[in-house]
Amino acid sequence: MTETIPVTDPRVARAVELVNREAELLDRTEYHEWEKLFSEDGIYVIPIDRETDDFAGSLNMVYDDARMRQMRVARMTEGYALAAVDSARTVRTVSRFVPESVSDEEVVLRSAQILVAYKRGNHDLWAADLVHRIRFSPEGPEGDRIALKVVRLVNSDEAVPAAGFLL
Repeated sequence: MTETIPVTDPRVARAVELVNREAELLDRTEYHEWEKLFSEDGIYVIPIDRETDDFAGSLNMVYDDARMRQMRVARMTEGYALAAVDSARTVRTVSRFVPESVSDEEVVLRSAQILVAYKRGNHDLWAADLVHRIRFSPEGPEGDRIALKVVRLVNSDEAVPAAGFLL
């Protein structure tokens, strides 16, 4: 039997706090601050195959390292880009936190995300299972970083419309 890791573990609570801060930044479209939450080697991925863990060898909707995240944030915030000008307003809830592994260096955390996007009089619902690998900083929580974020959309194997926001 696998040992259950309580969400009350202070390391898990620290990771949950970072995931909640990330959700807040995304809903406020503070993309430059969001980008700073990632470690230099961090990966942001939205796979098409919900079962894969081989992100580098699979087709993904998004597979961003630091350089690609910077480019994505620039498209969302600079100049005239349809994604930025016609972006939706979002409110997301991240819940059902389940610690997968915990150490003094990092926590791997699974959760669920429900996102409501409002654009041009329409509401769209986006649902996903998330995985965050949070790397702890010896300097404390302000230095903690996302080393991996995986967004597994419930409908990833079907046609997904252009979002105009970050998941």
